[in-house]
Amino acid sequence: MYLKNSKTVVIKIGSSLIINEKKVREKWLYEFSKDIKKILNDNKKVIVVSSGAIAMGCKKLNLNKKNMKLDKSQAVASIGQIELMKLFTQVFLKSKINISQILLTLEDTEQRRRALNAKRTFDNLFQLGFIPIVNENDSTATSEIKYGDNDRLAARVAQISGADSLILLSDVDGLYTKNPKINKNAKLIKEIKVINKNIEMISTKSLSEHGTGGMKTKIDAAKICQLSGCHMAIANGLPSRPISRVINENNCTWFLPKISKLDARKKWIIGSISPKGELVIDNGAKKALSNGKSLLAAGIIKVSGKFNKGDHIKIVDRNGKEFARGLSSFSFNEIMKIMGRQSNEIESLLGYVSKSEVVHKDDMVKV
Repeated sequence: MYLKNSKTVVIKIGSSLIINEKKVREKWLYEFSKDIKKILNDNKKVIVVSSGAIAMGCKKLNLNKKNMKLDKSQAVASIGQIELMKLFTQVFLKSKINISQILLTLEDTEQRRRALNAKRTFDNLFQLGFIPIVNENDSTATSEIKYGDNDRLAARVAQISGADSLILLSDVDGLYTKNPKINKNAKLIKEIKVINKNIEMISTKSLSEHGTGGMKTKIDAAKICQLSGCHMAIANGLPSRPISRVINENNCTWFLPKISKLDARKKWIIGSISPKGELVIDNGAKKALSNGKSLLAAGIIKVSGKFNKGDHIKIVDRNGKEFARGLSSFSFNEIMKIMGRQSNEIESLLGYVSKSEVVHKDDMVKV
């Protein structure tokens, strides 16, 4: 139900779905690509967040991941990353899907400037007709390998991209009242509005060899989604065509958002951080912003404060009345050079190619 109404969908694939006991599940991945193709044909945008780099590296090198030291895991991941993307490219090509790769860490998604860059990359890839395959950067990051898999990363990707739904595909149907592997009376919880202590207590850890996450990391991901205005589902990815099963059978656990996506976006932009700078704009720019346009350099008549690209700034009119807040695409020094000038002059003024919007409409909140 929620998936059908979603415009942008993030799907996370666990390691155990791609490789099981060192055997690559290529047939499953091909069927999964058919699901992706169907979603694309419904005019939806899709991002795939995939685990499996270390598992694929272990397969190629004939190693067992258990008790492997961190530095060796990173080396194995760098080998497995190539194998993983080779697999995706070959399989998705059969369904006529173009893919790209984005390597991220949790740190990349939690810093505003990096997060903005990631969002721009997602948007441009959608326009080019490519599906982003996001992997954690296991070869340099440490926390993902040591403490959790891609569940939280997938939630951050959903937050940054403005996704409506996140589907975590794993080897379980969802969250149960008890551990279904040891208790036959366990019942699947279909919908969760509030994550309370009871929900956290019944979450159990995965027994998979290759994956590093469990139900705990999925609950952490759900908390992020709930505050991002994004629906999140935990679903069983082991059967063929898992996304079709979610749509047709709804045999999964859905976590419902606490706030709307728009309110979440506003909260993320403004946050609790005090503005680091201020832009004074002319009447023409104010009118353009009122009509939902982005702020261009030509409309800026004064800049104050010290700020960098991605920082939170105020936008005021000629009378000093605050009109909007947003995230700046340029630093203070850059705006000093380009304010009042036309967009086609920016490259020659700065000496390098840059975007034309000083504050993009998607990064702006009217106050």
